[in-house]
Amino acid sequence: MNLRPLHDRVIIKRLDQESKTASGIIIPDAAAEKPDQGEILAVGPGKRDEAGKLNPLDVKVGDRVLFGKYAGQTVKVDGDELIVMREDDIMAVVQK
Repeated sequence: MNLRPLHDRVIIKRLDQESKTASGIIIPDAAAEKPDQGEILAVGPGKRDEAGKLNPLDVKVGDRVLFGKYAGQTVKVDGDELIVMREDDIMAVVQK
C-alpha cells in the first residue's frame, strides 16, 4: 500500500461482517449493511494545536476500531476498499 495519511487521518480496512445470524439465517450480500469495524493500516503524524505543537494520535497501526456507517471517505487501492477518516470519527478501540 502506497498511502501515507496526513495530519490526524487514519487508513482503515473494514472487517468482514458475519453473513449468518445467531439463529442460522443467512443474510444475502445485497441486504447486509456495511460493517462498522475495521483495522487501522496506517496513521498520520498527528494534529497541531494552536501553539503549533504536534499532538500524536491515540490509535496505532493494528488497532481494531469502531466507527460510524458514513464516516470517512472510501477509496480503492490495489483492488482493496479502504477508508480514510479523521481520528475524531473513530468512536472506540476494540480491546482484544
